[in-house]
Amino acid sequence: MPACTLTRLSRYPVKGLSAEALQTVTLHPGDGLPGDRLYGFARYNAGFDPTAPRPLPKDRFVVLLTQAALAGLQTRFDPQTQTLTWVTGGHRATFDMATAEDRAEAAATLHRLLDLADPEPPVFVSAAPHRFTDVSVVSPQMMNAVSVLNLASVRALEDRWETTVHPARFRANIEIDRLPAFAELDAIGATLRFGDVVLRLLSRTKRCAATEVNPDTAERDLKLPYLLRRDLGHMDMGVYAEVLTGGTLAVDQTGALTA
Repeated sequence: MPACTLTRLSRYPVKGLSAEALQTVTLHPGDGLPGDRLYGFARYNAGFDPTAPRPLPKDRFVVLLTQAALAGLQTRFDPQTQTLTWVTGGHRATFDMATAEDRAEAAATLHRLLDLADPEPPVFVSAAPHRFTDVSVVSPQMMNAVSVLNLASVRALEDRWETTVHPARFRANIEIDRLPAFAELDAIGATLRFGDVVLRLLSRTKRCAATEVNPDTAERDLKLPYLLRRDLGHMDMGVYAEVLTGGTLAVDQTGALTA
């Protein structure tokens, strides 16, 4: 029963934009991380209907997969006030996303900053409890999965490739440490327990070109999916888990991986 420590909690209120670090979070059975990926900027002609939401491929949204420059945009979104704030190039902008005028202005600004090839700006969308998770297209269960990253696995890649691999490349909800490197990849079906919280590991996380983007420089500088396949025989890094038993998670909490 290998022990581990929860080192970081993050949610991504708006798909593709910045993480929000949390000290604690309360999880509920069968549901995802509260406030995670409930909003997104749907690209022109994406086909998303908020009155009848259905999962769409990630490239239908403004995301790092296609727009590396997003990493250079530091954002914060408050779902209570619907205020979106971002900083880029030393310039700060604030938008009241509860108003149609500011939603349109934010979308037009994003369209311009990223030099999107689309003929029209994206549209800010939401349809809670629908989540814009990358694996929402797989099943409702996966739509509400939380993502877990083992920092020992990240360090193993750094040692192998002799370069820094920032954990932020993987945009995980939960970062853990002290497990053996890559132990999580071979533990699908096992559970992670942190106090009252029980998470069941559902699947490995297959990585895409979004992880090539350096979170500090907003440049594609590491062909991570290619390197994973070349050296490990797969493109998996991290796992998805479902909440079996709810409760409160906290940074620095000790847990264990059980069969």
